Amino acid sequence: MSNAADGCILAIFGASGDLTRRKLLPAVYNLIEWGHLPDRFAILGVARPVIDDAAYRTQMRERVADIESEALEPEKWRRIEERLHYIAGEFNDAALYARLAEALDALQRRHGIPPNVLFYFAIPPDLFGTVARQLADAGLTEETGGWRRVIVEKPFGYDLESARSLNAELAAGLQESQIYRIDHYLGKETVQNILAFRFANSIFEPIWNRRYVDHVQMTVAEEAGVEGRGAYYDKAGALRDMVQNHMFQLLTLVAMEPPISFRAEDVRNEKVKVLHAVQPFDEADVRRDVVRAQYEGYTREPNVASTSRTETLTAMRLMIDSWRWAGVPFYLRTGKRMRRRWTEIAVQFKTAPYILFRETPVECTNPNVLALRIQPDEGISLSFDAKVPGPLERLATVTMKFGYAEYFKEEPSTGYETLLFDAMTGDQTLFHRMDIVEAGWHVVDPILRAWQRDTSSTLSAYTPGSDGPVDADRLLERDGRRWRN
Repeated sequence: MSNAADGCILAIFGASGDLTRRKLLPAVYNLIEWGHLPDRFAILGVARPVIDDAAYRTQMRERVADIESEALEPEKWRRIEERLHYIAGEFNDAALYARLAEALDALQRRHGIPPNVLFYFAIPPDLFGTVARQLADAGLTEETGGWRRVIVEKPFGYDLESARSLNAELAAGLQESQIYRIDHYLGKETVQNILAFRFANSIFEPIWNRRYVDHVQMTVAEEAGVEGRGAYYDKAGALRDMVQNHMFQLLTLVAMEPPISFRAEDVRNEKVKVLHAVQPFDEADVRRDVVRAQYEGYTREPNVASTSRTETLTAMRLMIDSWRWAGVPFYLRTGKRMRRRWTEIAVQFKTAPYILFRETPVECTNPNVLALRIQPDEGISLSFDAKVPGPLERLATVTMKFGYAEYFKEEPSTGYETLLFDAMTGDQTLFHRMDIVEAGWHVVDPILRAWQRDTSSTLSAYTPGSDGPVDADRLLERDGRRWRN
């Protein structure tokens, strides 16, 4: 693989928004630092505010400088700034796309860029179809002499029906091979490393199954609340916002079978099989195996309904009907306003037989746990029992740890660098395919419908800064297990 992406123009719709200044431009800056950005490259921002190139460059320089943990290197930022351009207009106005076509053509000639364009939809989902249709009508999605690709931000649909409707809008002007449905979680190093960890190390694959694994826990905990996103979050909730996309993608990487290659389609073929194998939920399953809760004070947040029943935390127990995972429960938990920011996948292995130690002071043997830490400190740890020094046969649990920052001396990144680079090189491995999106909705739609019909039960409440409600603890306790906190 080349160290640099294809020469192209990155055209960002919604270029004046928070995503552009906090994630996308810092990611481009990091790609320059890492030597992965092509020399023949330009950025064209598209948004509603009427400003010129100079004003836009000043705004972005100031905002990216605020985001970066250290001062911008003048030479590296200059490479961005001198190729950073802007046009204004309404996204439903055909005249904007005529001017966009002219601007793209002019930039290609000025900077010697091949006719490759990566369109980034950093806009609300209800505009995805509008912009895709306008691009197609203007001939801007036609791949004549170069490629045209579109990155679509989440949420991709509100349920299965809306996801299918949205895809139909995109498919009217784009091929599936042109659509890159992004999930920034898949840009995190530890997430990308799951496949390498599993399939490049022969010691793990033989024990990565129902014979040796007792259960798997996945936690995505956030300290923050809705933080000004009340209008969006109150319609979405934790199940739609986190489980259907982020957590299910982690689930597929942990549970998938070995692909025949690491080509995008081979990997995604195995991922979708995992979601198809999840046991479907009926109403009894939802009552028993799914917890929804709300942190105290949520209904007093700005733009949140005072009678809201939207969940800010959900936990669930699900099973995967496959030869590898039959009988192994997967516990998923995600919530806002929890005790700490923490994302982890923990594979707990079955406990060794106690019979060897029954004539010794050892009270029990502890299970081995392989923990993949996604954030905040990316790394991997493995716990196991060892004998405590001394004449008695006593055991203590010890942990081996590997940290990305410590070992690789990596610099902080946004998580978007790899995803932007992959889109520029045409690698769709870390992006959602439509059937994967639909398979995820197939799992959660019955839960959403059950919750919609249930208008009388009381939502579990939990104290901000805690590890969640008692009901989430009971989900594991009834199986003789407990959450890792």
